[in-house]
Amino acid sequence: MSEQKKGYFKHHVFFCLNERGADDPRGDCLRHGAMDAWAHTKQAVSDLKLEGVRINKAGCLDRCEKGPVCVVYPDNVWYSYVDTSDLDEIVSEHLQNGRVVERLLVDSPAKTTEA
Repeated sequence: MSEQKKGYFKHHVFFCLNERGADDPRGDCLRHGAMDAWAHTKQAVSDLKLEGVRINKAGCLDRCEKGPVCVVYPDNVWYSYVDTSDLDEIVSEHLQNGRVVERLLVDSPAKTTEA
């Protein structure tokens, strides 16, 4: 097979919805509105009728101190967002038009785990 197999989705977005104890110093995404962010983004993608885009819930994505976070695959692009305008920008720029939203980027996990 000479042609590389393509993924099922053009963009597969995972929102961290992990919850930690209130005293955990790393914090968590759920307490920072991640469930509402997931629902907002899912609705925005549906409203725009974007084909090949899937918005999913995820457990801990291990970026707690940067949260709330989401990751877009297969691009391996990690975002930290604050409000719905950030999410709308991710949808319109990245998911709809293929342009990474530089101002919302989180360092890749590989960069943070290298010694």
